[in-house]
Amino acid sequence: MKKSKTKFLNLLAGVMNVLLAAAFVFEVVLLGTNVFVKASAAPHILTPEEASEAGGIDCIIILGAGVRSDGSPSPILCDRLDVGVSLYKSGAAKKLLVSGDHGHVDYDEVNVMKKYATALGVPSSDVFMDHAGFSTYETMYRAKEVFQAKRVIIVTQSYHLSRAVYIANALGLEAFGVASDLRNYHYQPLYDVREIFARTKDFLYTLARPAPTYLGDKIPISGDGDATNDKSR
Repeated sequence: MKKSKTKFLNLLAGVMNVLLAAAFVFEVVLLGTNVFVKASAAPHILTPEEASEAGGIDCIIILGAGVRSDGSPSPILCDRLDVGVSLYKSGAAKKLLVSGDHGHVDYDEVNVMKKYATALGVPSSDVFMDHAGFSTYETMYRAKEVFQAKRVIIVTQSYHLSRAVYIANALGLEAFGVASDLRNYHYQPLYDVREIFARTKDFLYTLARPAPTYLGDKIPISGDGDATNDKSR
């Protein structure tokens, strides 16, 4: 009985040691990839003034975010659009690429984004919609492969910007980023924690290079943005 108990305790100690070692490795990987992603992206983060003078930019990528039940953009999305349109008007690029989730008929980020941008005076032909931007990784992959962009400015909040810029550059775009922090956001602590894990996930994604959910025909960003309009509209 005593030997069995000793054997069990030894086994339990072994399992605990393995779990502790795994937790240590996980923490090291999490910390290491976060530091690497942020450090790699830092030189590519610009002020709006610097972005306006960058030159040779194919498009400004505005990343999608939540849309309210009444069809209006959330505060986070409003700020991304306001900054992106401001950069467009300053001459940073001649085209906007609004990318978000339009995977279901009853949820549509990109048409909301295009409507908002055109209401601010951007010609419809200059606003391309990526209806299959289901994640930051997929947006950047499609920006290069579907929309044929090479040199881009990405607009999103600062907590998200390093990851977006890192992904884009890792996938072969020449990418710069401009932050769109125009106010305080209610769930910011949650976003910050989630982003820690997202950076590690997308660091691994850029190594594995999985294809996005959809690719499809090429739609050069140098063309007419209305080519991306819904056929039914």
